Amino acid sequence: MTTLNPYLGFRGTAREAMEFYQGVFGGELLLSTFRDFGAEVEPDELDLVMHAQLTGDAGVVFMASDTPKHMDYREGSNFSMSLSGPNEDEAQLTGYFDSLAAGGTVQQPLTVAPWGDSFGMLQDRFGVAWMVNIAAPAAA
Repeated sequence: MTTLNPYLGFRGTAREAMEFYQGVFGGELLLSTFRDFGAEVEPDELDLVMHAQLTGDAGVVFMASDTPKHMDYREGSNFSMSLSGPNEDEAQLTGYFDSLAAGGTVQQPLTVAPWGDSFGMLQDRFGVAWMVNIAAPAAA
């Protein structure tokens, strides 16, 4: 089975962001720095995150790194993180939405969408765009 693992890029805030996301999703966070890998970066970048992986308590898995100065970086411009699940997980998904929105900007409140599911969009305090979709209850 193929698994899609979103990979987030940051400029010097990967550690802070991934620790924040661990607070939202729980689970195990693994961090390695450029120094750990012996990577060739500017001396002030050696302790930045070269690779991080968060495996959340509910199966959410994603990765991140800091983008070195010599590489192009545009915050939040080329991706969205999408969380979706069944109505049975409504409380958990709503909690994720609310936690991610803290200090960020909600573009679309988590409400019933035209397709019948609950849907919301936000940009968190690190500039990452998120979409949350909670499937409508099954028809009786």
